Amino acid sequence: MSHKIIFEGAELTGKSWLMSQVYDHIEPKYNSGNKILDGCHWFNCDVGIFGTKYGQVALQKYLELTEELKEANVMLEKFHLSEAVYQKLYNNQNFLPAGRQGDFSAIENRLQKLNTKIILVTFPEDEKIIQARLQDRLNLYPHYEKIAQAPTDYIKQQRLFKELIKQSKLEYLIIETNKLPDESLVDKILQFIGEK
Repeated sequence: MSHKIIFEGAELTGKSWLMSQVYDHIEPKYNSGNKILDGCHWFNCDVGIFGTKYGQVALQKYLELTEELKEANVMLEKFHLSEAVYQKLYNNQNFLPAGRQGDFSAIENRLQKLNTKIILVTFPEDEKIIQARLQDRLNLYPHYEKIAQAPTDYIKQQRLFKELIKQSKLEYLIIETNKLPDESLVDKILQFIGEK
């Protein structure tokens, strides 16, 4: 059985690092040996799209691609919960509960058929930790300064993710990144998806 894993969570939680570690475990194990990295496909779905008029289009297209790759391992970096959080924060649009504009029931039904799991990555709600992570991000990616926010804004993001995950139909695991790197967190994820 192939893995379909969505990594969700506020910015600065450490999703990319955790994904890189999970990818390093899954990709070589399932690689075909044909000089292509086909053991696991990693899609970064949030590239200035979620929270805009193109967010729903991106969700549908990535979901179609994931369904097309039903026999392959796929990791999605941010997906429908990120779209809901950004639409709420930046456009005051509510996406849940079911029956409202942007309801994600249909998307989750399709994800459920693929046995998709969600890893919600969180940080301690400590402004000093968040500020240090923000500075690290700015050192690596100076362009991030255009969208950098106060630590309290990242905490607000995280609280919305925690609300939404409780309404998901998908199996999920919440990981808190007190410090990074932390290999024990990778082990928890691998155990959750049945790789340990």
